[in-house]
Amino acid sequence: MRHRRRVETKVEGEAPRGPRRPEPLVATGGRSNGKGSGGRRAAEPPPVVRRSRASRHPFVILMNLAMTLLVIGVVGGAAVLFWGQQAYTAPGPLAQDVAVIIDRGASTEAIATGLEQRGVISNKWVFLAAAAVNEANLKAGEYVVPANASIKDVIERFDEGRVVQHAVTVAEGLTAAQVVSRLNDSELLSGIIARIPDEGSLLPETYQVTRGMSRQALIDRMQAAHEAAVAEVWEGRDANLPISSPRELVILASIIEKETGVAAERERIAGVFGNRLRRGMRLQTDPTILYGIYGGDAWSEPRTITREELNRPNPYNTYQIEGLPPGPIANPGLAALRAAANPMETDELYFVADGTGGHAFARTLGEHEQNVARWREIERQRGLRAPTE
Repeated sequence: MRHRRRVETKVEGEAPRGPRRPEPLVATGGRSNGKGSGGRRAAEPPPVVRRSRASRHPFVILMNLAMTLLVIGVVGGAAVLFWGQQAYTAPGPLAQDVAVIIDRGASTEAIATGLEQRGVISNKWVFLAAAAVNEANLKAGEYVVPANASIKDVIERFDEGRVVQHAVTVAEGLTAAQVVSRLNDSELLSGIIARIPDEGSLLPETYQVTRGMSRQALIDRMQAAHEAAVAEVWEGRDANLPISSPRELVILASIIEKETGVAAERERIAGVFGNRLRRGMRLQTDPTILYGIYGGDAWSEPRTITREELNRPNPYNTYQIEGLPPGPIANPGLAALRAAANPMETDELYFVADGTGGHAFARTLGEHEQNVARWREIERQRGLRAPTE
């Protein structure tokens, strides 16, 4: 059997080579500098990542700072907004209702400071911010803030002008001078009344007013209410009245008002006066004498008519003049106006006080004289002067 001989070619100067070490398909240790023990290559350090020149530019740094601050601001603002909303709607510190007066012209800051000092609100800055955001118009006036009212409740109350309403009652039968005097005495009202209104031009009623309302404004309201009432009553008057104008209606109603304080008697007394006017009889009513002498002060104090005053001429003395006096003697209420416009049907011609606050009525002069005698006896027992009827 023939054998091949391996022929080795030797290159002069070349060291003999051993078998070649196989290389892995995927490098696992990085490049080696050939200086490892056991023939292994040492691991190289990771490459250094250098920031680009663009990232080190001052504008980029400034923008990064701005973005950071913006994020912080948004987060902080959201936190503040959440807290403010809670403070805005949370129950307030008041333990009970309290009255608060906002002066005309007061600034929002002054109002907030005052509310905080009085313990109505717990934080004036929340109040100021909420008032500004809501564009609230805090109106002057007197308010009642309920217990535990939130800042939201308080601002809405002031913005809507839910002021306290006070009742001012003007009694029926007062003269214009008496009405002005009472309004001047009221601490709720302000300002002056330009002049005493015409007698009989005010409607006695209970009026709702706010603290600080002008006295003249209330007078204007009373005059407007009077005109409306007279127009309405005159429109629905009895067709057979012995009077011909709304003014005469007011005059007659003012006499009825001063003759009786008993509501049930008004229509009856109006019927008596209507009968006398139709027959051409003088009204002979005492209140007209007092008004003719003392004017608007006639009932500012108790007065008794003397015989001399009864006989003294004055344009209001219905013992001496025919028909109605020249003007009202007081301000009649709505009930008296209605009585004058729609009197009771009766054939009575006389009446006199009966000692109980009411009157005794009569159809004839004889019956009337008996009633007068009884009244004079009552007056004598009470130690008062005899009446003039």
